Amino acid sequence: MARVAQHPEAAPCPIAPVVDLVFSRWTTPILWTLNEFGLQRFVELERLLGGITSKVLAQRLRQLERDGLVHRTYHPEVPPRVEYEITELGRSLAPVFSALTVWSEGHLGQVDIARGVYDAAGKPRP
Repeated sequence: MARVAQHPEAAPCPIAPVVDLVFSRWTTPILWTLNEFGLQRFVELERLLGGITSKVLAQRLRQLERDGLVHRTYHPEVPPRVEYEITELGRSLAPVFSALTVWSEGHLGQVDIARGVYDAAGKPRP
């Protein structure tokens, strides 16, 4: 049996900050939607996403704006109009989303099979 050497100081995962930034609940769908459909008003974005509350959408958009991934434009009209669009920094994530799409199309079926085998063996679900 091969022995795996352990490093005395475990290095932190270099992608953890990106995962925390981009892959939190609703963040990925918001960025993907803005990348795919372009400039959106708040209500249009809410409709495209489906299932997200206005409060959560507003919170996520504020965070994405703070992180430089989304740009917000306020138009002082009656009623006020607010539009959101993905920034160049946000758009730079498109290849990551594309790679994940390819992976999911090629492998999610295998994940479903593995889950079925695991569950059929009577193992407890996580």
